[in-house]
Amino acid sequence: MASSPTALAEAALADARRLGARHASFRLDRVRTAELTLFDGSVWSAHDAEVAGLSVEVWHDGAWGFAAAGDLTERSARDTAAQAVETARACALPDRADEPVPEPVHRGSWSSAHRIDPFAVPESERAGLLAEWSARLLAAPGIAHVRAKVVVAREDKFYADLAGTATTQHRVRVHPQVVAAGESATLRTVGPPTGRGWEYLLGEGWDWDAELAALPGLLRGKQHARAVLPGTYDLVVDPSQLWLTIHESVGHATELDRVLGHEASYAGTSFVRPDDVGGLQYGSPLMTVTADRTAPHGLATVGYDDQGVAAQSWDLVRDGVLVGLQYDRRTARAAGATRSVGCAFAESALRPAFARMPNVNLAPAPGGAGVEELIASVGEGIYLVGSDSWSIDARRDNFQFTAQQAHRIHRGELAGQLAGVAYQSDTREFWGALAAVGGERSYRVFGADLCGKGRPVQAAAVSHGCPAAVFQGVRVRNTAGT
Repeated sequence: MASSPTALAEAALADARRLGARHASFRLDRVRTAELTLFDGSVWSAHDAEVAGLSVEVWHDGAWGFAAAGDLTERSARDTAAQAVETARACALPDRADEPVPEPVHRGSWSSAHRIDPFAVPESERAGLLAEWSARLLAAPGIAHVRAKVVVAREDKFYADLAGTATTQHRVRVHPQVVAAGESATLRTVGPPTGRGWEYLLGEGWDWDAELAALPGLLRGKQHARAVLPGTYDLVVDPSQLWLTIHESVGHATELDRVLGHEASYAGTSFVRPDDVGGLQYGSPLMTVTADRTAPHGLATVGYDDQGVAAQSWDLVRDGVLVGLQYDRRTARAAGATRSVGCAFAESALRPAFARMPNVNLAPAPGGAGVEELIASVGEGIYLVGSDSWSIDARRDNFQFTAQQAHRIHRGELAGQLAGVAYQSDTREFWGALAAVGGERSYRVFGADLCGKGRPVQAAAVSHGCPAAVFQGVRVRNTAGT
């Protein structure tokens, strides 16, 4: 008979204590992910897999030790604890500064907000909905091919440590996506991944019917778009595009391990320095960015992180000034903090947890304008919708982004689509050009369900809420070659 999570934890932690560990934690995770793809209404590929495992992490003799196993037995739990202690002994160094900061003891359960477990929906029913979406688009003039995909994921986690914390968590997320192809262009839906259940594909949280109905006309406009003239433009950036710029230029740049140079081999470090907190002018006074592990339906929303820290929210940028960073129990002391902000995450128990991005959100302006009003405020400019390609240097500074849709703004009105629009800037210049922030009416939540970090790379999911915003005098180049 399989042992309970509590019995496995007790076996592992007792051995860690007996072997002299000052701090020890135990994780038991089951992570199930399924992906279904249809091409022109027929199933193209299907995948459904679960990763289960246990792990033990210890602080012993001034060093960290980690070990994991796929065998979910009490003997395996004890052996894993011994391996973690042995690793710590092998890595012991004097005067290490990354001893974990304390955390209050927590005992409880948490579940993400969802109504329908996507794994309770038969694969045939999932395929049927995607096939119906595909048929709608294939019936429209100018649509040659359609690829429809949905990814569903469920995480069940148990955590316990020597201090007495014991928590369980259940998280669900879904990500549908449809790509329509015409003669010379493709266009995909901008509906984001979200921390919801299957109800999301039925219209709760996103109007899929409206987006699918608009897609053929937008694709025709993209195929007949004229090339943009390179120059300097005022940009109205929709939340469906702005979220990615927030992710790359603010989210990753304010991770303390990058700031310290500990994270460098995968996507670089950061231009931010540890002593910049409280003084660095990150952007215009209209810019306030919050890190949040508590937002409903956020992809990085949890009850507790993978080091047993309760979910929190805090400011990263306030009124344009850098005021905070992201860190976990290991790196908190380097930030001068006495408690972690709860950023630790591992993609499974078979991998060590380290600092990962929380939901990072640009605050809307109280009573601020809607998208239409922001467009009307711009005489000549470009309205950008839907994230596409991106490139940023190894210090999270110089960057280039493109969008799924680029619409010319002429005398405050949309005047046809443009091709080849790519905007370039550096992080502080771009956010310093922030001239107007939309209000709650334009605020929406987007995000990524496959953000990579670390070696070996681990994937994490993270959301970014933001309003539409206006940026003045941004460099634009033409990538269309015409």
